[in-house]
Parts: sequence; C-alpha cells; structure tokens
Amino acid sequence: MRPVDLAREHGLSTQAVRNYEDEGVLPPAERSDTGYRRYTAVHAQALRAFLALRGGHGHQRAMEIMRAVNRGDRESAYRLVDSAHVSLLDERATRTEVATALDSLSTTDPVAVGRPLTVGELARRLEVHPATLRTWEVAGILHPERDRVTEYRLYGPECVRDAEIARQLRRGGYSLHQVAQFLSSLREAGGPAALTAFLASWQVRLTARSRNLLAGAARLDAYLTLLDRA
Repeated sequence: MRPVDLAREHGLSTQAVRNYEDEGVLPPAERSDTGYRRYTAVHAQALRAFLALRGGHGHQRAMEIMRAVNRGDRESAYRLVDSAHVSLLDERATRTEVATALDSLSTTDPVAVGRPLTVGELARRLEVHPATLRTWEVAGILHPERDRVTEYRLYGPECVRDAEIARQLRRGGYSLHQVAQFLSSLREAGGPAALTAFLASWQVRLTARSRNLLAGAARLDAYLTLLDRA
C-alpha cells in the first residue's frame, strides 16, 4: 500500500500518514528502490487502532500506547490502557458522589447556617484552604459580602450553598470556569433543572468515553493479533 491508500480510508492527508510513521504510531515501513514507503495490512490496522484509541484516551495517550506496542513494550501499553479504565471508574464514582451530595443540598433554598460565616469558618466547614475560597471568588464562583467596618468577607446562606456545590464539582475534576458557568446557570434557572441537565450531560460523556475505550481496545487487539501472526 501507498501512504495515499491508508490516508483515503480515514480522510487524512498523505503527509499525516507519513508523520504518524515518523512519530512511531505506525511501525517502520519498508522502502522501494526509489525510496517510496511501502505499507502493509499491519500498518493499516495500526492506523485504525490509533485513530480508535484517540476517542477514549486522547491524542497524546493514544500515541504513547502505539509507540509502546511498536517498540515491543506491550507491558507499558497495557498499563496505559488499564490506567484509562481506572480513571474512568474513578470519575464514575465521583459523579455518583457529586450527584448524591448535590441532591442532599438545597438548590432552591439557602443553606441554614445562622449568621454569615467568615472565610476561615467556611474553609473549615468545607475542609479547604481559605486561599481556595478567595480563588473561587476571583473565578466568579462565589460572591461574598463585606463587613462594612472591617471589610472582611462574609459568606451568607446562598454563598455557603454555592461553595458546597463548588467543592463537589471540583472533586469531580471540573475547571473553575466550568464550575462558575454551572452555578450561574443554576442561579438563572432558579431550581434543580440546571442540576439535572448537568448530571445528565456528565453521564452521557462517561458513557461515550466507555464506548470509545471499548472501540479502541477492539482495534488494538486486532492490531496485536496481526503482529503476533507476522
């Protein structure tokens, strides 16, 4: 096969195929007397495996897996694959934890905390560093009031609720920007609708990654089988 033959199957450029070989994603190809690359069914399957692995592992990790296989280090490749499944399992557990924790919080009524809390008191309540709360404020997640005399931050019931939600979302791996967007949507919705949509979209993403990991594993297994036969 020529580079163009592999490229056409996936809508790639011939240069992309050559680059993948140079980067170790494909095993080295033989050369014709005139210097042209000659690819085989093994190379074609290697490319299919790499492109399938990208869906579940991401581009860089998929490259690392293929490089490990192509240099004969299957143990490292297996470890990379296994770590992705462990990570996904952890995220599934985190989503369940987040869903349970957020469900126990009131998304429509302020949390009963009595008087407004200071930054230190809220930090202890959440088991985070006070600097974390200040970072969340800069990111637009929290909007504490200020004491008129001391200028100290004061966190009322709504702020405490937002902080507890933010803590759970951060544990789920969400960025500050994503947390701020979610809380903004939650405030605008004025109810649990935004929370329901958020958790549903998270579940959809987890399911899609699971399928992508399975698809990548199937293609990789087919590639390993070809290598064993070769």
